[in-house]
Amino acid sequence: MKLRDLFSLALEALLAHRLRYGLSALAIGVGVCAVVAMSSLGEGARRFIEAQASTFGTTIVGIHAGKVSTQGIPGVTSGTRPLTIDDARALARLPGSLAATPYAAGTAEIEYGARTRRSLVMGVGGQMPRAWSLRVATGRFLPDVDWDRRSQVVVLAPRVVRELFGSESPLGRTVRIARARFRVVGVMESKGQAFGFDLDDVAYIPVANALSLFDRPDLAEVDLLAGSIEGSRALAERARVLMTERHREDDVTIVTQADGMKMIDSIMDVVTGTVTGIAAVSLIVGAIGIFTVLWIVVQERVHEVGLVKSLGGTNLQVLQWYLCEAVLTALAGGLGGLVVGAGGAALLARAVPAIQAYTPPGIALAALATAFAVGLIAGVAPAMRAARLDPVEALRAE
Repeated sequence: MKLRDLFSLALEALLAHRLRYGLSALAIGVGVCAVVAMSSLGEGARRFIEAQASTFGTTIVGIHAGKVSTQGIPGVTSGTRPLTIDDARALARLPGSLAATPYAAGTAEIEYGARTRRSLVMGVGGQMPRAWSLRVATGRFLPDVDWDRRSQVVVLAPRVVRELFGSESPLGRTVRIARARFRVVGVMESKGQAFGFDLDDVAYIPVANALSLFDRPDLAEVDLLAGSIEGSRALAERARVLMTERHREDDVTIVTQADGMKMIDSIMDVVTGTVTGIAAVSLIVGAIGIFTVLWIVVQERVHEVGLVKSLGGTNLQVLQWYLCEAVLTALAGGLGGLVVGAGGAALLARAVPAIQAYTPPGIALAALATAFAVGLIAGVAPAMRAARLDPVEALRAE
């Protein structure tokens, strides 16, 4: 029997019992749809977070005051020591640190002439563009001087420039930030949003000015730039040792982007595993459905099997015939689930801008391969039953 004839016989049987096979295929399709849809949304979220993280490069080490977890008895333990400019200087001298910048921020009114805009004001050091992988579009960045020194200069992001100056060049102009006068020395390249912050709506001033402007005694964080992902882990460990020596206790939180992405991957793996487990129930139901339908079909088509065998059909050909029916049923459900799952995730992402979806080719192939395997396994027993039928007894059956 040729493959074309085998496929034709199986397709004819499926069309003759379309409702039975359709319900079995639907169960498999639901399972595949759930896995593909959640995998697409999960992969879209993963890619979105990776893109957000890479906005500032992938080898930044961030040192923040305070611990993520708290230990001890309330009211007995001492408070967390703040990060200071002296801490930032010590961290910047660590081996493996290519660039460093302290960070303090707040929002303030930025005025130019009759125009006013409330924006995020970041106090940073002169090495910030290198540390955060940002670029100056025109002019220059803040001078790389001692972080204790104030300087009445500011670098503006594109949106601030557009709102305050229109088409006029801002370089050399004077703006007021919280009533203090600053001279514009540069304009940053457009960077868009990252982690909820609009980097195009920012004013950068020296960190000493920011601490004074917002009446803050301490830094929000200190960022160090490492040369590689492996180097960032080593740099993070050196920073922890240094801060423990300076503060006499481990009271800082140190975050590397590599560790952050590893945590995100772990979360997404748990979500995917949970969804896969739930979807496996649908696949089992589909497999039982295919098994049941084929078992009944074999009983109903005993005479047909006997006729095929009397005309020279072999046990192997009958086995292949029924296995083909089972596999086609499962593949139809798998293909339908793949289309609905991937398409539904894409439509949801288009309807809700905050959601992203991406269906990896590997997930699509794995879904179809799983459907194929389910159909093949579910169809073995009924197909073997049909293949073992005695042709004489089968022809006598009604």
